[in-house]
Amino acid sequence: MLLLACTTEKDHSKLDKLNQIVQQSLDKAIPQYIALEHSVPDTLMPRSANPDGSLMTNESGWWTSGFFPGSLWYLYEYSDQDTLLELARKRTHQIEEEKLNIFDHDIGFKMYCSYGNGLRISGDTSYIPILLQSAETLTKRFKPEVGLIRSWGEIDGESDYLVIVDNMMNLELLFWASRQSGDQKYYDIAVSHADNTIKNHYREDGSSWHVVDYNPETGEVTTKKTAQGYADNSSWARGQSWGLYGYVMCYRETELQRYLDHAVKIADFLVNHPNLPEDKVPFWDFNAPDIPDALRDASAGAIMASALIELSDYVDGAKKEQYLNTAETIIQTLSSEEYRAEEGENNNFLLMHSVGHKPANSEVDVPLSYADYYYIEAMMRYLQHNQDI
Repeated sequence: MLLLACTTEKDHSKLDKLNQIVQQSLDKAIPQYIALEHSVPDTLMPRSANPDGSLMTNESGWWTSGFFPGSLWYLYEYSDQDTLLELARKRTHQIEEEKLNIFDHDIGFKMYCSYGNGLRISGDTSYIPILLQSAETLTKRFKPEVGLIRSWGEIDGESDYLVIVDNMMNLELLFWASRQSGDQKYYDIAVSHADNTIKNHYREDGSSWHVVDYNPETGEVTTKKTAQGYADNSSWARGQSWGLYGYVMCYRETELQRYLDHAVKIADFLVNHPNLPEDKVPFWDFNAPDIPDALRDASAGAIMASALIELSDYVDGAKKEQYLNTAETIIQTLSSEEYRAEEGENNNFLLMHSVGHKPANSEVDVPLSYADYYYIEAMMRYLQHNQDI
């Protein structure tokens, strides 16, 4: 590509400045995450902060258990430090039993962020059968009559076949498994889920509902609602980011134009939204009633930035520039003192000010392990993007 040849001196200055910010932030993340590692028993994973400010942890079965090992893998990839490699391997091994967990759809989050990154970065082929078993386990939650992977509830439940937009993130495991094994069924399930999510989760403006409930026998939609957003018809910020990331990934994995078109539709809804702040870190819900005083969600911003960097590589012209500029602004904002914690603070998580489940008053204005993961990923993607141009 000849992009650099036609950039201005001002563009180069901006690029150099943000590259420096990213590298400094990643450099500082290494001692923070080593300190975080030392503060958490080997049987638990760091998750967030309790209301009293103390560290909140979880066991391997909780949906966020793959993000800490995944972040360690990214920091090892960045630094090539043997200490981080050892920690990443240890923490990844800690959640191996989740390969058989049929009780929720989050096995993709858990296993692909950990073992998937581990395989890609280290080449450790012992991770392949673990990932294949994880993908096979995920397929157990797919019912052909509905055409989607059931997010919540018992596999054979007779009512409330609940599917959340977050579930788009777990399809990457299935696409990988299809390539690795040569078994078409993983690909077909992923495509079926993605297509039906477009059909039933999305509104004309590119926004999505959080939860869609189906009749498990007929696949008919019964209700569309929210769990973590402000209202059923509002646009919960992290849900919009999950969807954007999911369809960018689906296009990468399939090269099907409909997924790129849908990713662009979601991206345009987000980057052009009148309630997106100037610093591009979203409010926790785009329709929160107390905007501009509503809480921000750093996790939604980090996921959006990571997805927009990749999406910018698949489009041209003004959209390419707008998507990348938005991602750059998010990274710069999240790397500022307003969001980025210093070593020894914030329980050694990197980011402050994320919102987990505000309607339930759970994990509100706190650090979150997945906010850190996608922030680190966004910065790694940004460095790679600049190497490629």
